[in-house]
Amino acid sequence: MDNSSGVGVIDKAAHVLDALEAGPTTLAQLVAATGLARPTVHRLALALVHHRLVSRDIQGRFVLGSRLVELASAAGEDRLIASAGPVLMQLRDATGESAQIFRRQGDWRVCVASAERPIGLRDTIPVGTQLSMKAGSAAQVLLAWEDHDRLLEGLQSARFTPTVLAGVRRRGWGQSLGEREPGVASVSAPVRGPSGRVIAAVSISGPIERLTRQPGRLHAEVVCNAGRVLTEALRKTSD
Repeated sequence: MDNSSGVGVIDKAAHVLDALEAGPTTLAQLVAATGLARPTVHRLALALVHHRLVSRDIQGRFVLGSRLVELASAAGEDRLIASAGPVLMQLRDATGESAQIFRRQGDWRVCVASAERPIGLRDTIPVGTQLSMKAGSAAQVLLAWEDHDRLLEGLQSARFTPTVLAGVRRRGWGQSLGEREPGVASVSAPVRGPSGRVIAAVSISGPIERLTRQPGRLHAEVVCNAGRVLTEALRKTSD
């Protein structure tokens, strides 16, 4: 299918933004992902930085910029968050644990929606909380389907191993035991955008005493179903 609008510079800028959806990207990776000439990609990326549609992380890599968040909020078109509330409440009620959705932003994963367990011991993660991409089942899910270079980069100093991520890809979900915080377990599954790319992770988290040392055995099915419901909601809104 031809996605060309007929306006070359807009199409090329859109290719650059599409490539950045997967996370921090070097200039060389942008060139490879877009198929555009290196000088063209560099010029477009710098222009997008000027308008805050693209930013740079501390390592100089290109990332999606804050202006996109502002525009999405202003337009009320954050479809994932709009769909999240009922799904997270159902997930919380089905498991008895706090439920969250995480998106990757550079070297962090950010909680963009949550439904807290109303009473008793719980793992509280307010919306806006930044957590490491180096630990936890949501980080595993957000990294597991990345390309080879990003995978290797993400594994540096991570609490999980390549074998763990291979298991996540094979099963379609991740679990963690005390990776992010001692005594806390979690289960996460991918949420995919209309292109099929993993754009978020839906999770439950709580004390190991309740979730046990095999939390996926208890809750992977319902967490994966929540991920599929959110993925389908995003697909429908893009039709």
